[in-house]
Amino acid sequence: MRNSGRRTRRLPIVPLFAAILIFSVSNIKKHEPKQTAQARFYELATARLTTSANVDAYEPQVYDVENLKTLSDLTNNIYAVDKKTIMTPELFDIDELLSIDCKLSGKTDGPKVLIFHTHANELYADSSCKAEGVCGAGEYLKQLLEEKYGVDVIHVTEDFDKIDGKLQRNGAYERMEPYIKKILAENPSIELAIDLHRDGVSENLRLVKDINGKKYAKIMFFNGLCQKNQNGQAVSVGLENPYLKQNLALSLKMQLALDKAYPGLSRKIYLNAYRYSLHMTGKSMLVELGAQTNTREEINNSIEILAELIGEVVIE
Repeated sequence: MRNSGRRTRRLPIVPLFAAILIFSVSNIKKHEPKQTAQARFYELATARLTTSANVDAYEPQVYDVENLKTLSDLTNNIYAVDKKTIMTPELFDIDELLSIDCKLSGKTDGPKVLIFHTHANELYADSSCKAEGVCGAGEYLKQLLEEKYGVDVIHVTEDFDKIDGKLQRNGAYERMEPYIKKILAENPSIELAIDLHRDGVSENLRLVKDINGKKYAKIMFFNGLCQKNQNGQAVSVGLENPYLKQNLALSLKMQLALDKAYPGLSRKIYLNAYRYSLHMTGKSMLVELGAQTNTREEINNSIEILAELIGEVVIE
């Protein structure tokens, strides 16, 4: 009877636990930010492959492209691959990528370059306002490209990462896309689109390179491959990019030019699974310029180099 009594007292625990679990899950779902499948494809990953060890260890040499023929060569020397995606030989034929023309054609009068920021409110260590964060960096890049290379530039500073005045990064790529597509439609002369970001790293990590006593924020180019790694096989994520190989060619040429002129200033090109903002025009770049631990002086120094590289690879 004693055992029977214990069972009688315990029986209600199971349905009670189930009820609590159902309530908790439903309550969590009510408070989750609404996010469509498309938004999940767009948003940046939380895993960044960024540690002080792998940043400090990457001091590239001037590469002979003949030694960059295999995927292993490329991951050792050029690319950091997020675990969600996978490189495939069809996308990374280096001879093919280097043969793709990345120069501005100049066939149409009007602005040639578009600079925007999917996350316009990303700031730096000594930023006091939005104009001193990535938006300020974008404005300086605009100034240099116009003054040094004579190309007209449109700089968009809209808050795609805010809703009703509050920061909301979820869905920023979705909010950005129709706005930027409208700009491109209204300005068919635009050939190069640059989505300028800064990275987010541990507070004790400084993405800095000292060159002749001058400090520069490290530069990282970013590509979305539109394919995920499923048990070692490449599987489409469902959102395609008709300009994918052009994107890859442009970032590769920028990386090689940067490594040749300023060894150690670059980070490896970061490859992730989705397409982000790189599918709206042929020559598109997503650039991570330093991180929140960099100073504005370090950022501006690197903007000068980024402008120089764009001039070499795309404009001149």
